[in-house]
Amino acid sequence: MEYRNLIGGRLVPSADGRTLDSVNPATGEVWARVPASGRADAEAAVAAARAALPAWSAMPALGRAHFLRQVAAVFAEHAEELATIETRDNGRILRDTLKRDLPGMRFLWELAAGQVLDAVRGDTVILGPDSLGLTRREPYGVALAVIPWNSPISTFSAKAAFALAAGNTVIVKPAEQASASVLRLGELLADVLPPGVLNLVSGMGEDVGEALVRHRGVNKISLTGSTQTGVAITQAAGIKPLTFELGGKSPNIVFPDADLDAATQGVTVNSIYTGNAGQVCVAGVAHPHPPLDLGGDAGADLRRGGRAGPRRPSRPGHHHGPDRVGRAVRARRLYLEIAEKEGARLVFGGRTGAEVVPGLPGGYWVAPTLYTVTDNTLRICQEEIFGPVAVALPFESDEEALALANDSDYGLAAGVWTRDLARAHRFVRDLECGTVWVNTFRQMPPGLPFGGVKDSGYGHDAVLEYTREKAAIINL
Repeated sequence: MEYRNLIGGRLVPSADGRTLDSVNPATGEVWARVPASGRADAEAAVAAARAALPAWSAMPALGRAHFLRQVAAVFAEHAEELATIETRDNGRILRDTLKRDLPGMRFLWELAAGQVLDAVRGDTVILGPDSLGLTRREPYGVALAVIPWNSPISTFSAKAAFALAAGNTVIVKPAEQASASVLRLGELLADVLPPGVLNLVSGMGEDVGEALVRHRGVNKISLTGSTQTGVAITQAAGIKPLTFELGGKSPNIVFPDADLDAATQGVTVNSIYTGNAGQVCVAGVAHPHPPLDLGGDAGADLRRGGRAGPRRPSRPGHHHGPDRVGRAVRARRLYLEIAEKEGARLVFGGRTGAEVVPGLPGGYWVAPTLYTVTDNTLRICQEEIFGPVAVALPFESDEEALALANDSDYGLAAGVWTRDLARAHRFVRDLECGTVWVNTFRQMPPGLPFGGVKDSGYGHDAVLEYTREKAAIINL
């Protein structure tokens, strides 16, 4: 397959014809090619977005809502195709993308369509008998969305839908490792949205990505990615409004009164041993009290449920996919070596490469792995591994649990498992993070903010985040 950029309503190759290989991480084989865009493509995308901006931003809000609902209909009609492409491109379990992501994205675009009036609603303040103040909301202009490879369609939707609803035109730069599903979506949307309102440009971050970030014609940037990428964009963007959802090392705290069967699934299969093979920003450290019996029957069930394998709906027991790229497997292997040197106790797993799935020797596989530790300063407790490597660290009291959870540079999310309502509310209040899940984990419904604090970023993708407020004072 060969995919193209969407610029100004036209499907085009990169300006110089260069391409990047897209590799199926389950097999290690090239299955598609995407444009390796550069500065000329960035210039073309910005020019197209700026040309489309006056008409789109001036369009009545309900007119924009009509277009957004047409996008939602595309998600409904092409869900299986888009999910299949994304699975082949990034290795995520097909069932997760098809049953979890795509229905939610259709709803998200419908939600954005229903919020267009929020983007044009202001306030009136009576300043005196002959004076009043007005506020009005305006779009920033051209919004740049930089999205990751682990959930391209989801993060594309979370950014583009609300930015468009607010009256911005949009440029999306997908991750070079997994651009195909978003570019295919661009093909489907080329005749749905007015030309230039949505532009998609694939390529390396240091080439087209940096050119877009630095471009003076880009007015707002939203990134979902690593903390390191957030730092680089901050340095390159200059004075532009930024929204960052960055890395995480999310604590998952299990109290003795919790439903331990549900908690075991929550701190492992729903957190680390996911369809994305732990390549999710909310994966982290489990804090069980008392320690969960992961070496007994629960552990045996866990290992069976978390086994790695092909991501076909006909293999429902396989809900653990490959790593996205070969160098990521090497990074996970390094963390396994670090864990051993630091004295962590291996409960199960610890294997990488062909020995994990012998039938797919070219795939990028890491076995579901669990360590237990007693020291929160270890690197495997503090650093984002971004793979299926879980760490369990017990605690003795509520105070110790809170201290361990907050002892992190990250602050994206946390889980709390307890039947004690007062304790649950205390931890919701005192945990230093953007989202707290109580008796569940990794639930991110559209309509609720999702963002972090500390090194996990700031802000979140919502309609009002893509507007700026202007004040007017009028003397009568």
